[in-house]
Amino acid sequence: MTSRFERDTAVTGLGDGRYEATIDPSWWILRGPNGGYLAAIAARAVLAEAAEPDQRLRSLTLHYLRAPVAGPCHVDVTVERRGRTLTSLTFRLLQDEIVQVVGVAATAADRPGPEFADLAMPEVDPPGEAPPPVTPPPGAPDIPMRHHYDTRTRLGPDRMKGEISDEALTGGWIRLVDPTAVDDVVLAAISDAWTPAVFANTAEPLGVPTVDLTIHFRDRPSGEADWTFARFRSRHASSGYVEEDGELWSSDGRLLVQSRQLAVALPI
Repeated sequence: MTSRFERDTAVTGLGDGRYEATIDPSWWILRGPNGGYLAAIAARAVLAEAAEPDQRLRSLTLHYLRAPVAGPCHVDVTVERRGRTLTSLTFRLLQDEIVQVVGVAATAADRPGPEFADLAMPEVDPPGEAPPPVTPPPGAPDIPMRHHYDTRTRLGPDRMKGEISDEALTGGWIRLVDPTAVDDVVLAAISDAWTPAVFANTAEPLGVPTVDLTIHFRDRPSGEADWTFARFRSRHASSGYVEEDGELWSSDGRLLVQSRQLAVALPI
């Protein structure tokens, strides 16, 4: 049986690099589908078109041009170069033949090389039991996408209690509510699923639509329905834009993903 995530990100090949998918409204944030959800759909199409069993995603970059609506979409994928161990591809996600997302990707096989790890996962408490439900403040918008994820905050303030930090840092444990094996497609979704770091040190309500997102896939995920630890940090906001650097870690402390995005910081 497939999980809800697998069904909602499934693609069907139509030939000539075109794939069909359906954008499900349950993955909405404030004004459209979550960027990580769209990244997961694109990632499935890219992997299907690369069609190299010994290769996995290494890099995925998306530029979000418009907010798609719920319903059918197509992903057109072009193999720009197929080498012996690395495949470079471009893609476009369209609705009614209007481009919504454009991007570039690389898949590659493992190869010999240097091994070191200067980054370390923060020392935090394990996920533990689910905390008691928290009632959102009056007037706070419902974010449908959040119902797909089980989260345990370990870094940053508790915004539900009105807390504010002096730095834009947030993170914690995350997994899909419907148990799903953690692979590169799941990691693509989680890379943009956590509460934006800028919320930690900003009191005013913000919308933070993504302009572009780059995901680098590092150590191989376990392939099990396990927890992932996420850490996100923003260091500079100006002129209505903010960057965010992300890390995703396996439950045993291996670095799975590094991400970086530029987003609009939009008062609402």
